[in-house]
Amino acid sequence: MGLEVEKLRAIGFIRDVVYLIWLANSVLMKKSSGVWRICQDYTDMNKACPKDNFPLPRIDQLVDATVGHELLSFMDAYFGYNQIFMNPADCKHTAFITDKGLYCYEVMPFNLKNARAMYQRLVNKIFAELIGTSMEVYVDNMMVKSKTADRHLHDLSLMFDVLKKYSMRLNPTKCAFGVSYGKFLGFMISQRGIEANPKKNQGITRHAGFDNAK
Repeated sequence: MGLEVEKLRAIGFIRDVVYLIWLANSVLMKKSSGVWRICQDYTDMNKACPKDNFPLPRIDQLVDATVGHELLSFMDAYFGYNQIFMNPADCKHTAFITDKGLYCYEVMPFNLKNARAMYQRLVNKIFAELIGTSMEVYVDNMMVKSKTADRHLHDLSLMFDVLKKYSMRLNPTKCAFGVSYGKFLGFMISQRGIEANPKKNQGITRHAGFDNAK
C-alpha cells in the first residue's frame, strides 16, 4: 500500500492532512486488468451526505442510438473521477488512514456516493453539443459514432477538441478507434445493433458441450 500512496502523492492526487472527524480506512483492490488500486471506505461519510439525484442516461437508449452507424470509436477516461478537482474546503472530508500516515484527496476519489452523478453532470456539460449526434457518453465511457466512414475523422476531431480544451485524459488501453464492432457498457454493438457477447456466452456453450463438439 505504501507504494500506491507514494504514487498518488507524486502525481498530486493526495496530500498530508491533520484531521480526525471523518477518517476512512484504506484497502487495496485488484482490478480485472491486474492493476492494484487503493480505495477508501467512505460508508460513514456517504450516510451523512445528501444524495445527488442527477440522472444517468438510460443504457438501452444509448445502445439503440448506435444502430445504423458505419464506424464507431470507444474511449474510456483515465482515472476519470480523479480528473475532477475537489473544492479545497472539502478536501479534508476525504481523509483516510494508511500505514504511512493520514492523507486527503485533492481530486475526487472513488467510492463517494455522488461521484458518478457529479461526473455525468460534467460530461453532459462539456460534450453538450455532441451528445446525441456524434457522441454518446455514460459517466467515463465515451463513444463517437458516424453514419458514414468518411465523416468519422471529423467527428473524432470534434471530440478531441473538447478533451484538449478541458485537459481530459483517456486510457489508451481501453480505446478503440474507427471500428465497425465493439463493446460499449457491456454490450457488443455494431451497425446492425446489439450482438451476443462471446465472453458472456462461454459458460452457456461449455455447459451445453458445444466447445467439445467434434
